[in-house]
Amino acid sequence: MKFTRTEIPDVVVCEPSVHGDERGYFMETFREDKLIDFLGHEIDFCQDNESKSSFGVLRGLHYQLPPFAQTKLVRVIEGKVLDIAVDIRKDSPTFGKHVSIELTGENKKQLLVPRGFAHGFLVLSETARFAYKVDNYYSPENDRGIAYDDTQLGIDWILPKDQLKLSEKDTQQVKFANADFF
Repeated sequence: MKFTRTEIPDVVVCEPSVHGDERGYFMETFREDKLIDFLGHEIDFCQDNESKSSFGVLRGLHYQLPPFAQTKLVRVIEGKVLDIAVDIRKDSPTFGKHVSIELTGENKKQLLVPRGFAHGFLVLSETARFAYKVDNYYSPENDRGIAYDDTQLGIDWILPKDQLKLSEKDTQQVKFANADFF
């Protein structure tokens, strides 16, 4: 498994070694020992989640406040998404900046999104199956979000607004300036 720090060094791209032949492929999607060696600390994942979404579905930007903040290791099993992580750590030199990466079932890249980041993704294929590990359980009272289209963030979601499909919750998220930060 190969690990690469992004322009926000705490956000890490994880690329598994894929072993394939005419029968198909095999890969390790997670190796705790290798991740610990790279990061220098442990992450205790406690839950796996999966969603399926259609073209234009935008989920996010979501996060949870301490003590229920979550680190996420996200990947696409089938399809293609634009994945976004926004730094919401007030004392960070990259506060308010974001990382954008295309995750696909083909490239098999994963993104490690640490605590202190808001996360979202947009489906760019007909459908996408999105899977992720988290290191803390869902806590509705600590669940927060930021408006995906806040111009202060400068996120290029690629698709025009009229092609985006959002939940009621995601249409009513607060602007970045009014968010609860870490």
